Amino acid sequence: MHQAPTHAFSKQPCDHIRLIPGIGVDGDAHAGATVKHRSRVARDPSQPNLRQVHLIHYELIDELSARGFNVKPGAMGENITTRSIDLLALPRGARLRLGAEALIEITGLRNPCKQLDDYQAGLMNAVLDRDDQGQLIRKAGVMAIVLNGGMVRPNDLIAVELPTKPFQKLAPV
Repeated sequence: MHQAPTHAFSKQPCDHIRLIPGIGVDGDAHAGATVKHRSRVARDPSQPNLRQVHLIHYELIDELSARGFNVKPGAMGENITTRSIDLLALPRGARLRLGAEALIEITGLRNPCKQLDDYQAGLMNAVLDRDDQGQLIRKAGVMAIVLNGGMVRPNDLIAVELPTKPFQKLAPV
């Protein structure tokens, strides 16, 4: 669990986060009904905030560590670090039940930015890949909105609820 009250790149670990419906992580700089990411605010501050909660799979941290990067949970700005859930393969609209109360809905992929390279040289390129057809793969996590609030703690169970078919592939938000 991670949060930051200011627009710092990395988020600080905490023993729990409180999710607020339609807002995001209580006390986090990116919480709000409308966009809070500075680049998006500059374009149109009235856009709905589809990036209330940022999730990264721990397997990415393992991959980056094996490649020589010094990345810990929260370092890339995520609020929640998961394990054993293929976040990038989830369809748009998938819901994650976090612990006993919270429910979030996946809105899309995080579009990595140059701040990753400011944190560690080469990191942005390391979270990008290409598939067999040459299509760009963004591995820097997924974004979500909060449908039902509640406390979320490390090691809380996460249940995945898929939307009805046909599934919509994730795109950057």
